[in-house]
Amino acid sequence: MGAHLVDLFILLPLAVVIIWLDSRFHFFHLYWFLPSQLLTVWFGIYLVYKYGGTPGKLLLKTRVQMIDGRPVTAKAAWIRYSVTFGFALLMNVALVMARLDMPQGEFELHSWIEHQLVLSKYMPPWSTWIVILTNVWAWSEFVVMLTNKRRQSIHDFMAQTVVVKNKSS
Repeated sequence: MGAHLVDLFILLPLAVVIIWLDSRFHFFHLYWFLPSQLLTVWFGIYLVYKYGGTPGKLLLKTRVQMIDGRPVTAKAAWIRYSVTFGFALLMNVALVMARLDMPQGEFELHSWIEHQLVLSKYMPPWSTWIVILTNVWAWSEFVVMLTNKRRQSIHDFMAQTVVVKNKSS
């Protein structure tokens, strides 16, 4: 949890820029779709594969490794993040669809916070299920992590990985 909070803090400046751009450009979600997916893959998969963790994990002196102690494989890094990535991808598709359906005139009438509320009426009906499933997944991850000796989450069991403390020198 701490590593996740550190990662959020590190990404905060980017989030501010994204919110600002999103409030100014009606089709921002469409233009940001591919770069956001690439950033997600780089941050959640590549950094885990290459360095054993995201900046938050590394700053808190933990790392991800295979259950047998080997460095994380590319396949394991992908499996580990696949469910979260899938939900995020589907939600981003829903946001693009909603923005494409939202009339330009309605976009121009509202502040960014109001956009988010108005945008919800243009979201595809299936997006509600994605929100529900994302929450079920997140809470399940947390419960599973708290109920096993190695503190592995479901994604760790799927990828056969474990988060360990770095050995001190």
